[in-house]
Amino acid sequence: MNVHEGHRDRMKNRFLEQGLDVFEEHQALELLLFFSVPRKDTNPIAHALLNHFGSLEAVFEAPADELSKISGIGKGSICLLKLIPAVSRRYMMDKNKFGQVLDTSSKAGAYLIPRFMYERDEVVFVICLDAKCKVLCCKELFRGSNNSAEISIRKIVELALSKNASSIILSHNHTSGIALPSIEDEMSTKRVKAALETVGVALNDHIIVAGDDFVSMADSGII
Repeated sequence: MNVHEGHRDRMKNRFLEQGLDVFEEHQALELLLFFSVPRKDTNPIAHALLNHFGSLEAVFEAPADELSKISGIGKGSICLLKLIPAVSRRYMMDKNKFGQVLDTSSKAGAYLIPRFMYERDEVVFVICLDAKCKVLCCKELFRGSNNSAEISIRKIVELALSKNASSIILSHNHTSGIALPSIEDEMSTKRVKAALETVGVALNDHIIVAGDDFVSMADSGII
């Protein structure tokens, strides 16, 4: 066993015994890169990533072409670094499977936040609910650049009718990091609500998500 193999075994055992909280940021990256860089010392690569991007979060969210500029980072490492947030998002979404009852804004917010994790675009989701507020489906309907996801009322109504929904929850993210409804948000929400009422479907809420925060337009008295 060479010196690198011994170090890797110690790092892996430390993680298994004590968890990730005892690791510095560069050590966490160093450990992760063991699985895509089999023979090199990954400590300098981890430092280079953090020096270039500034934080673990920024490393995981960096575009593939930017990651490839770091010495020692190949396709395998890029795939691994992009896989971490994707798996994290899938894991969080898996904890909130379809069939969950979303009868409060807090439940709806907790259900929706993972769906917007690591999103750089503004995205609109529609949740269709049955008469007991049980989730029938959660579908991404629109996607746009920052602050430009267009809401098509016709598509929202068509989805609600196709799922025989009693009500829906509308949701979109603010990539600015501020989960406050804009005037445009309020106006579009009222138009969606009016259109749904003509076909007997209620708009229970419009949840705006920004990072780990959310605002319920129903709780705010807008709906």
